[in-house]
Amino acid sequence: MTSPSPHTPALARIQSFAFSGIEAVPVKVEVQVSSGLPAFLVVGLADKSVGEARERVRAALTAMGLALPPKRILVNLVPADLLKEGAHFDLPIALGLLCAMGILSFEAVSAYAAVGELSLDGRINPVAGVLSAAIGAVEDKLGLICPAAQAIEARWGNGSTDVLGAPTLAALVSHFQGQQILSPTPLPTEHFIEYGPDLADVKGMAIGRRALEIAAAGAHSMLMSGPPGAGKSMLASRLPGILPNLTREEALETSRIHSVSGILQNGRLVVRPPYRAPHHSASLPAIVGGGAKARPGEVSLANNGVLFLDELPEFSRSCLESLRQPIETGSISIARAAHHTTYPARFQFIAAMNPCRCGYLGDLERSCRKAPRCGEDYTAKISGPMLDRMDLCVQIEPLSPIEISRAPKGESSAKVRARVEVARQRQIDRQGVPNSQVSPDALEMDDDARSLAEQAAERLRLSNRGITRLIRVSRTIADLEGTQSIQRHHVAEALTFRRR
Repeated sequence: MTSPSPHTPALARIQSFAFSGIEAVPVKVEVQVSSGLPAFLVVGLADKSVGEARERVRAALTAMGLALPPKRILVNLVPADLLKEGAHFDLPIALGLLCAMGILSFEAVSAYAAVGELSLDGRINPVAGVLSAAIGAVEDKLGLICPAAQAIEARWGNGSTDVLGAPTLAALVSHFQGQQILSPTPLPTEHFIEYGPDLADVKGMAIGRRALEIAAAGAHSMLMSGPPGAGKSMLASRLPGILPNLTREEALETSRIHSVSGILQNGRLVVRPPYRAPHHSASLPAIVGGGAKARPGEVSLANNGVLFLDELPEFSRSCLESLRQPIETGSISIARAAHHTTYPARFQFIAAMNPCRCGYLGDLERSCRKAPRCGEDYTAKISGPMLDRMDLCVQIEPLSPIEISRAPKGESSAKVRARVEVARQRQIDRQGVPNSQVSPDALEMDDDARSLAEQAAERLRLSNRGITRLIRVSRTIADLEGTQSIQRHHVAEALTFRRR
């Protein structure tokens, strides 16, 4: 960038990003330094956090021994009709200002996009959305300047181009001036894998373990019902440990959601299915997403993983009904007056509930005097359409103290996971998606199996959705067994998990 004359405004443009869902939307940060009364203005539909960047940038430059020129400084964020949120615009504003002041070469800096928040002493702090910004930079054929603490995260999404992880603004200036070159960030190759609690800790509970394996193999939704302490939550917490690892595409998609939420741990990709278990006091925006900035909710944070709702009837009716659409479509759309945001939300829905408020309906010695009305009132919040979306419904019966002490140790998660991975791979090879997402018309059934399914559908008055889910579960049982088509005994076992 040539040195401007005293009367010619100096202009620099730096690329950055705003975020719509998990997508990075390009934003040009234009910085103009011109003659006039001293001022520092930020325009372009910037929210309060972006407007406050003026003071953070001023303080960061002061920490470097630099002062703002006594001129009119105008920062324009293009496009002007797109809302700009977040402190990650601090760094591109500072870089644009340094270019306009003639301290940095615009030609060198313009090869990069930039995101980062500035401290008053010039440190570059982590921000949300670096992974999506890195992917956006690749699409624009640019490198990425980001906080040093998030350079590894950026490399996952920007593996083919340059990533500059800078600890401070001064270090970044020294790099572009050739005084102290920042080391390039290597492409990470290792994944951190943690399988969680082991299924071997679960004694007995043969029906519950079988239902859990079927649910894992076909990515099916499941509802567990039983008295307190029967082991429902224990089973649910061990489901992620028997699920296959995420594919590269699934890991990148889920990691982007966690990145824009600011919860991606140490820049590591999410390679195992996430497990989310919100408390029943969670609000509707916390579950489906929303709030002032339309952040992802639990349904999106559980994308490609497990969403577990314990004490299902304790959740508000609005929260439960809001789950119906993402269970079917695998995405959630958050509508606001200013914009619409869509997040991925393809999760495996697992729920647990007591039969009534006291939990002992059916136990003659412990149930309350209001039985069976207490159970009907307690479960009335769960609508028929929601129950119809549950692929498997299983009754978890508690073990006696003697059974617990004498029951042998169950199979480990590793052994069950090996069977699940084989069954899941059969589904991917056959139809490209797990059985929970496939059309029943694409599944082979022999005549006896089809006849049993038709009879059961008529006798149990199953809806079209219920029939579809029955066939899908039957196909998963067949995959676990390794058979080519659905047979009669596969349908018979699937029927044992239908809610009567």
